[in-house]
Amino acid sequence: MKLIRLAAAALMGLCLSGMGHAGQTFDTVKKRGFVQCGVSTNLPGFAFTDSKGEWQGIDVDTCRAIAAAMFGNATKFKVIPLTTQARFTALQSGEVDVLTRNTTQTMSRDTTLGLIGVGVNFYDSQGIMVTKDANVSSAKNLAGATICVLPGTTTELNLTDWFRGLKQSFKPVLLDTVDEIKRAFAAGRCDGITMDKSQLALARIAFGNTDKYVILPEPLSKEPLGPMVRQGDEAWFNVVRWSLNALLEAEEYNLTSKNVDEIAKGSIPPNIQRILGTSPGMGKGLGLDDKWAYNIIKQVGNYGEVFDRSLGAGSPMKLERGLNALYTKGGLMYGWPIR
Repeated sequence: MKLIRLAAAALMGLCLSGMGHAGQTFDTVKKRGFVQCGVSTNLPGFAFTDSKGEWQGIDVDTCRAIAAAMFGNATKFKVIPLTTQARFTALQSGEVDVLTRNTTQTMSRDTTLGLIGVGVNFYDSQGIMVTKDANVSSAKNLAGATICVLPGTTTELNLTDWFRGLKQSFKPVLLDTVDEIKRAFAAGRCDGITMDKSQLALARIAFGNTDKYVILPEPLSKEPLGPMVRQGDEAWFNVVRWSLNALLEAEEYNLTSKNVDEIAKGSIPPNIQRILGTSPGMGKGLGLDDKWAYNIIKQVGNYGEVFDRSLGAGSPMKLERGLNALYTKGGLMYGWPIR
């Protein structure tokens, strides 16, 4: 019994120690002077380097929004590229302050990793892509197929569940990066590849002959992608959560990086005053300046601007907004009220 009590006390000590470490994130980031964000290794549309070697994408802009809120300066950030296998360990260990990486929000991740999802910055679904020559029109017709997939992801688990549900077998080929998967598929090592459909659309563009490849119609899963932080630090959690909501609220009220200064000069309703910080007090509860949301809008833009240049009409992907449209336009994006 004594050993059991000692073990329990030791475990409690570790838990409390972990919570204490996590609770220091806000102060640590403030003292350091910049935010460290874990992102994908190279995923166009989400996190990638442009021709100038600068990081771009919706996940990078989410990181920039957090920096703008914290420091009034969207350049006060550092991105750390992480593989799917390293991402959670990097956040748990404190190597990064937040994952602004295409990471699916799930119950098990919220309840078993000491981490917690903050919100959704992109709604996706998983699919399978094959060559047109394979003459396959449905993922239900892939019994025995060889499928390339990233290990240690919900993508791998969803693929297994899909075939199990059909009572079919398949042969997984586990590869560590998206680039490896694309090379393997192009070389004929697998009959198909599975990723989120947004990534499949990118891969098809990268192959250079979009007519040669078919993204099969079935959604294998729901993939709500968004930032994650460590549990136990509500102050930091709130900064990340409300930075995301500020992007969405700004789009709903048509506040853009180009018009926000002009709008702030005029007579504006109370809800917009709160967003722009012209009425005092909306930064105090976050430990931030009242202009925290204004800084996000001015320096990063609203969610629509971010989507357009990363994934939409202003990008090579040219994805439709779809589920990622505002709720007022038939989508799922719904900014919580800043009040």
